[in-house]
Amino acid sequence: MVILGLTGSIGMGKSTAAGMFRYLGVPVHDADASVHRLMVPGGAAFDPIISVFPDVLKDGRIDRQILGTIVFADSDALKRLEAVLHPLVRAEENSFLKLNRLAQRSMVVLDIPLLFETAGEKRCDHVAVVSAPKFVQRQRVMARSGMTDAKFSAILAKQMPDREKRRKADFIIPTGLGRAITFATIRSIVDQLENRT
Repeated sequence: MVILGLTGSIGMGKSTAAGMFRYLGVPVHDADASVHRLMVPGGAAFDPIISVFPDVLKDGRIDRQILGTIVFADSDALKRLEAVLHPLVRAEENSFLKLNRLAQRSMVVLDIPLLFETAGEKRCDHVAVVSAPKFVQRQRVMARSGMTDAKFSAILAKQMPDREKRRKADFIIPTGLGRAITFATIRSIVDQLENRT
């Protein structure tokens, strides 16, 4: 089974690309969605996060905005959060891979935002990076609720630059030239990798 890592900087269109892989029948494990599931009441990360960050509990739920504000400004707090989340996300990823091996899938995608930043490429056979021109990226990100120039700059500072991700990638998926070109690129990647198995 071929494991393709899918990554890209904020606003580059990774969610759209992941949806296209799913449309083509390729199972996708979404690390961000895994985090969301783990943090809801009853999720495996809920109690550990509340014990480390008691101020984020609002109306019986984790207030993600408050949590984000805390860890965004404090690298030690971010490390404490990652120490809770990363092993749990990895366990879900391992279960996903095991299930798909049992189902004899020829290919799966691991959708991981900070793939290179966390050395996640070592768990993948190949890596695809979504990329768009900077002005397109900026338009997409600044359209998000609550986004500011300062916040955008701080997020970019924590991510590997797009040019470096493209240099490290086995495949580059353009997402600023229209959905048809993005989809054609993804279909070509799927054809190549499924044929290798």
